Amino acid sequence: MQKLKAQLQEEVDAGFLYSKLAEAQEDHTTAQVLSKLGQIEEGHAKKLTARLREMEPGFVAPPPSLRARMQWKLTRFFGTSFIISNLSEMEKGMAQAAINKKKGEGAAASGMEHTHLRIIEAVAKQPSTTVSGGLLSRFEGRHKSVGGNALRAAVLGANDGLVSNMSLVMGVAGATEAQSAILITGLAGLLAGAISMALGEWLSVQSSRELYLRQIAMEAEELEASPEEEKRELSLLYQAKGMDMAEADRLAEKVMGNKEVALDALVREELGIDMEELGGSAWEAAFASFFLFAVGAIIPVLPYLFMDGGPVMYVSLALSVVGLFLIGAAITLFTGRSIWSSGARQVFFGLAAAAVTYGIGRLIGVSMAG
Repeated sequence: MQKLKAQLQEEVDAGFLYSKLAEAQEDHTTAQVLSKLGQIEEGHAKKLTARLREMEPGFVAPPPSLRARMQWKLTRFFGTSFIISNLSEMEKGMAQAAINKKKGEGAAASGMEHTHLRIIEAVAKQPSTTVSGGLLSRFEGRHKSVGGNALRAAVLGANDGLVSNMSLVMGVAGATEAQSAILITGLAGLLAGAISMALGEWLSVQSSRELYLRQIAMEAEELEASPEEEKRELSLLYQAKGMDMAEADRLAEKVMGNKEVALDALVREELGIDMEELGGSAWEAAFASFFLFAVGAIIPVLPYLFMDGGPVMYVSLALSVVGLFLIGAAITLFTGRSIWSSGARQVFFGLAAAAVTYGIGRLIGVSMAG
């Protein structure tokens, strides 16, 4: 029965997110498709609710979960990409569950289990839905989820800062009771870690941009020098995706009629590069990484800024535990796990790291004192 309730919650959440995505679409065709997918999920939810009422009279279908509602609210800051990625995984999981159930009952899969993903793929290929089609093509996993990556970076950056600096502070606290030494070490760890993260992010983004721009420039040169050859390559790529030869040739001819569109298509299809993703600034990424790491790293240091005396270490540890739990809870936006189990897991590993460094610091402090 719990399994059915969990399945029902997934259907309710999927229907809610599809409906919200439909409302946000400017393209009428895309909005219609998403709206109908939402209605189908709502229909599934009604059937599951009816089954559960047979087992538990008076059972009421749940509203959209806190996780789904939080995901939608976060689109204001991170866009809809990570929701699309999550819905894609949800659909794949539902399809696989349906197939496994049929196998368990001795029935053959009908081939209709992946219908929702096929619908999305079909819409994404329509020339009339160039804007939303590009958005929906993320269901196929062919493009990076920019919004999802930004949210992951925020969570993981704060986690790195908190765990590393908490471990550092606890290690020094094990070696000495001098609060000034602990405070200076914590602040130094915050700055060193944040600067290191910022530099690493800057190098990563800038290097990727330079590589992509070089590849795009080479593709532009090839397009200028050998347009017919590039057209044939584009046609072959379309054929490899399932188009017949005549249709692929017509589409390639149409695309090659505009050099800007042709370059974008060649870069996207041959190199797998989305030119819209090249607009990110390496400096913005660096500052964001610095800030996110610092947000996590300041948590175990805060009590040492405002308190004196013995309890300060325990207050630092308590604040760090709260921070770890909240980060673990935030991770459930991607994993779908229970907030409590994910939060508890994060706390366990964070405290384990802190215990190791505290123990090492204690041994070093004792040996130095002796």
